[in-house]
Amino acid sequence: MAQAQLVKKRDFHHVSNGWNVIMNIIAGLFALICVFPFIFVVIISFTDEKALARDGYRLIPAEWSLAAYQFVWQSGDTLLRAYGVTILVTVLGTIISLILMSLYAYAISRKSFRYRRFFAIFAILTMLFNGGMIPTYMVVSQLLGLKDTVWALILPLAMNAFYIMILRTFYSTSVPDAVIESARIDGAGEFHTFLKIVVPLSLPGLATIGLFSTLGYWNDWFNALLYIDNPNLVPLQSMLMRIESSIQFIQQNSANSSMSLAAMQSIPQDTSRMAMVVLATLPIIFAYPFFQRYFVQGLTVGAVKE
Repeated sequence: MAQAQLVKKRDFHHVSNGWNVIMNIIAGLFALICVFPFIFVVIISFTDEKALARDGYRLIPAEWSLAAYQFVWQSGDTLLRAYGVTILVTVLGTIISLILMSLYAYAISRKSFRYRRFFAIFAILTMLFNGGMIPTYMVVSQLLGLKDTVWALILPLAMNAFYIMILRTFYSTSVPDAVIESARIDGAGEFHTFLKIVVPLSLPGLATIGLFSTLGYWNDWFNALLYIDNPNLVPLQSMLMRIESSIQFIQQNSANSSMSLAAMQSIPQDTSRMAMVVLATLPIIFAYPFFQRYFVQGLTVGAVKE
């Protein structure tokens, strides 16, 4: 009887070859739908501007061209410097964010911490109420004196209450209290327990939050707009936005100046925008596979297991 039930259970979980092929085709089509917009952007970035104006957006362009990337690369050292600033801010900011948020979330996840409710409500309130742009600017630039420094691009994004709540839930559901209690019985302190026991068990959650923080720092341009005047500290996204603004300025004033009109004819307008998107997106695409395994595990936290 038990053997028959086991065979029946195996048959229930078994997927036939036909259904397996159908599900793979559906998954492949869904993946293609997700990836196709970026592939199309890459194709447009390599399209000749005149052919694009004449034929419109086509999957296979009539003429290929590198003019868009040549236009962007004309900035030379400025572009490489912007890449360096963005990489520095992203790496350093992600590390600082993970340290601060992981420690905060661990503290409010422990039932033995007396003030955990107060600090949890304090974090949640920051999600509901905001001081506003002007007070934030005054605190960062005047009170803290971070204007025109790399820290103005790092510290304002270092803490995120939503990510703290996610990590708190991860600690509560994935780190057994018995493991922490056994470490305390063995004489381990709080930091030793956190580093040697909690962190290894929490890698999926930390990698997920780390990926979110990395995307936030990499795509940030607004803080540079507010706090950075030094051209040597302009990050990539802000620099690309300034190039885009310059193109729009020439477009709007091309009718008033023959010089602007001549410059306008030599600028690959639409293709350069696509080239900027590609240059800003490729590093994150290459970085994502390193987070993927832990990222998938982090997204399935709380799933029912049998």
